[in-house]
Amino acid sequence: MKKTFAVLALAVTVVLGLAACSTAVEPVELAAGTVIVDVRTPSEFAAGHLDGAINIDVQSTTFDTDISSLPKDGDYVVYCASGNRSAAATTRMTDLGFTGLTDAHGMSDASASTGLSIVTTP
Repeated sequence: MKKTFAVLALAVTVVLGLAACSTAVEPVELAAGTVIVDVRTPSEFAAGHLDGAINIDVQSTTFDTDISSLPKDGDYVVYCASGNRSAAATTRMTDLGFTGLTDAHGMSDASASTGLSIVTTP
């Protein structure tokens, strides 16, 4: 019985993993003036970020104040490393009154969906 359960659990994991890998990245239209927001740490940002992105660390104690300095009615594409922090950031931004938000998830997905290249700072 334990072997059957283990095999079943492994099969479900493999199927779900393959389904996640086959999900296509939806293109994101970048309207003029769209702000690309990288919500990772400054050191992560320095190691590589989307071209033209600004860095506002969602884990910083000043995130709400820093992000609130931007116009609430602007268009924003938010990303991080894997999608967890971008989801948290867009939720907080919505709570702060931002309306034009796109959660682009992790940096690779964000690059693929926006067409923006990944650059490093000198």
